[in-house]
Amino acid sequence: MRFGIEAASFYVPHLYLNIKDLAEKRGIDPLKLEKGLGLMKMAFPDVHEDAATFAAEALLKLIQDFDIQPSEISRVYMGTESALDAAKPTATFAVQMVEAALSEKYGTRSFKNCDVVDLTFACIGGVDALQNALDYVRVNPNKKAVVIASDYAKYELSSGGEYTQGGGAVALLVSAQPNLLEIENYWGVGMESVFDFFKPRRHFLKSDLQNALESYADKIEIFSDEPVFDGQYSNDCFKDRIREAYEHFKQEKGVDGNAFQDWKYLVFHLPYAFHGKRIFSEIFGIENQLPHTTKEELKEISSSEAYRNLVKEKIEPTQRASSEIGNMYTASVFMALLSGLQVSYDQQEDLKGVKLGFFAYGSGSKSKVFEAKVGENWKEVVAKWNLFQVLEERTAIDFDTYEKLHRKQLETSVVDKKGFHLVKVEAESPVLLGARYYKYL
Repeated sequence: MRFGIEAASFYVPHLYLNIKDLAEKRGIDPLKLEKGLGLMKMAFPDVHEDAATFAAEALLKLIQDFDIQPSEISRVYMGTESALDAAKPTATFAVQMVEAALSEKYGTRSFKNCDVVDLTFACIGGVDALQNALDYVRVNPNKKAVVIASDYAKYELSSGGEYTQGGGAVALLVSAQPNLLEIENYWGVGMESVFDFFKPRRHFLKSDLQNALESYADKIEIFSDEPVFDGQYSNDCFKDRIREAYEHFKQEKGVDGNAFQDWKYLVFHLPYAFHGKRIFSEIFGIENQLPHTTKEELKEISSSEAYRNLVKEKIEPTQRASSEIGNMYTASVFMALLSGLQVSYDQQEDLKGVKLGFFAYGSGSKSKVFEAKVGENWKEVVAKWNLFQVLEERTAIDFDTYEKLHRKQLETSVVDKKGFHLVKVEAESPVLLGARYYKYL
């Protein structure tokens, strides 16, 4: 029996900031970001949006585009590192929103018998959710599960990570009908506990609270979306973990030689668009028995004709959407998949039966490497997306609006757009303090 992804959908915030505008305000050469990192636009949430609304938008679109009955879905597993509560899963907010939106058609609480949970391991949480969902449908082949990867990548203003911000969600229907992708049960894993990127609980002295408030934002949070991170160290951890996971994948599947030579696309988690092609040169060197232990040797590999051809053929199509969105954390690797498949669909390529390789990474740190085979009905799924057209239809914001949104200084939405809205955070009732309420408006 075959298992994998039956259908997929996505949501990207309708606002974006041009990277060139950010670069000029921060005194950075725009070419460094555009040509060096592949960054063109940064998706940014409106006042009423968060990781839960992103997830709800993607889930609702999945259900509507592919005519899915809520009763068919037995589990919703959400990968996120943008949790809205330390106990209540963000997935419950998303499912509740979709239940309300579908109540007229399906009645109230159409997901009342659905298992819902969040999985968190930085940017790899969505892939962890996918693996768990696949395990579930393999044991229960008559049931279906949905995986949602939803995040908002936010960094401090003027920090080294500011230009990699982004956000959005991807939803996947996992079942024994792998119309989009068939996934075999071979998983390579590389894991080591490190502090390359993390979001600790912050502590403040009472006497320092006012100073902290003045230097940070109009509202101060005990938990902050902005991480503590070491960019170069995280790059090194990413490289080490994917190498370990790739070697483990080969052991698990019994591959003696080059595992990626038969993969149409190499699908990476992309903190920025060009990260995949920058990080893969070591594995390329190992498989081709090239010197690869120094920066100079890796630079020589990256500039070689053979490597440039690999990037052009196997990586470049998967990074196009990232250039227009920025970092989506858990959803990034899945958006890279959607990007590559959309490019092939637009170019009228026939990918049926073609293999893809995935390199997922989450700081902290862990990588998973796996492969998938494109399903027979993949075009019917991709036809619903219009990915690049959707990205073209978004609204640009100016730099002043961006900073106000970042600092949470705006009270009303920038654009009046139909969709899920955060309408209230309870601030008075002692038994509901902090409760979040949403509506489809």
